[in-house]
Amino acid sequence: MPILEILDYAGVAVFAATGALSASRKQLDIIGYLFLASVTGIGGGTMRDVVLGATPVFWVTNPTYLLVCATVAVLLFFTAHLFDSRYRVLVWLDAIGLSAYCVMGAAKGYAATGSPSVALVTGMLTATFGGVLRDLLAGEPSVLLRPEVYVTAALIGASAYVLATMAGLPLVAASTLGVASAFAVRAGALKFGWTLPTGKALPGRDPDDVM
Repeated sequence: MPILEILDYAGVAVFAATGALSASRKQLDIIGYLFLASVTGIGGGTMRDVVLGATPVFWVTNPTYLLVCATVAVLLFFTAHLFDSRYRVLVWLDAIGLSAYCVMGAAKGYAATGSPSVALVTGMLTATFGGVLRDLLAGEPSVLLRPEVYVTAALIGASAYVLATMAGLPLVAASTLGVASAFAVRAGALKFGWTLPTGKALPGRDPDDVM
């Protein structure tokens, strides 16, 4: 199986697992597990394909991706309660999914357009959009609003892949470099609290105070 196809299935499966874990934290029924796992697993790739005009999107042309999401959801429906800290497992699985999917998204964007800048955008979208949908639907604090770096990790992974590809590295080497770079940054952020400088403006006021 080609390396990009492996990353594609891995990204879908891991993100689906984070969606199912969110469903577990909210004590949802099996339909809730299936829904959150599917939305999270295919959300980023769907946004990528829509942006690139690659329609029908990937899971319509290959429903195996939906089967992967469903399998993960059912598995975690019966096993999620065994984890001591589901949120800790969720964020680390999310880091793995982000690392795989930023490379997959960048590869598809670069192959479709030949543009490095488009590849970076599609890499970031693919890696982060599913997690954003998951948190929004589950009522969790969005990963985008957490202080430690998140989108930056996806950008670095996508950049590493694109630069390695432009330098003529083999696909496996370029993909491995991209995945490792993204995971190293995201893992460092989770472990050591790495952040980027924030704006110096005062916090926003309550809308009622402005009117």
